[in-house]
Amino acid sequence: AHVVASPDARGALPGETAADVAGRALDDVRRLFAERADRIAALIVEPLVQCAAGMAMHDPSYVRGLRALCDEFGVHLIADEIAVGCGRTGTFFACEQAGVWPDFLCLSKGISGGYLPLSLVLTRDDVFAAFYDDDTTRGFLHSHSYTGNPLACRAAVATLDLFARDDVLAANARKSAAMRAALAPLGAHPQV
Repeated sequence: AHVVASPDARGALPGETAADVAGRALDDVRRLFAERADRIAALIVEPLVQCAAGMAMHDPSYVRGLRALCDEFGVHLIADEIAVGCGRTGTFFACEQAGVWPDFLCLSKGISGGYLPLSLVLTRDDVFAAFYDDDTTRGFLHSHSYTGNPLACRAAVATLDLFARDDVLAANARKSAAMRAALAPLGAHPQV
């Protein structure tokens, strides 16, 4: 495993933007790939918010840059959207805000509305097709504890139906705009 520089926007130097911090972190990924890409199968990222790292937020340009570097060096991009997917960042998938699609996308928790444990792995058609076979030795064995439960799958379908019926993402955008406007005056407070 390799660890690269954090794109955490809180690491901005005076006068830097979140995109500048992302650019510095991408330089570190480029150096790693240039040295070892032939020994790296995939890069895993929590898009936009690295929750396990203390809610470290980064600019969408970081995810775009990762996609470009992974394409350039032949490394798969895995988006861990377990905590940030299912509308939590404003779009259904956090990667959408960067305008990219990963090679693998992991979802859990929110996909069933939080009612039942369910997780899933989404991948591109060409990756899926490479493993699609009746021979289990070629199978895409991505088993995990929360897969294939019919009741949890039904909860996921109901969750997706509610997202569509109630236009949840648009409603959340309106609430977010109202919250941003209400909190804007606090931006000038010295403790913020």
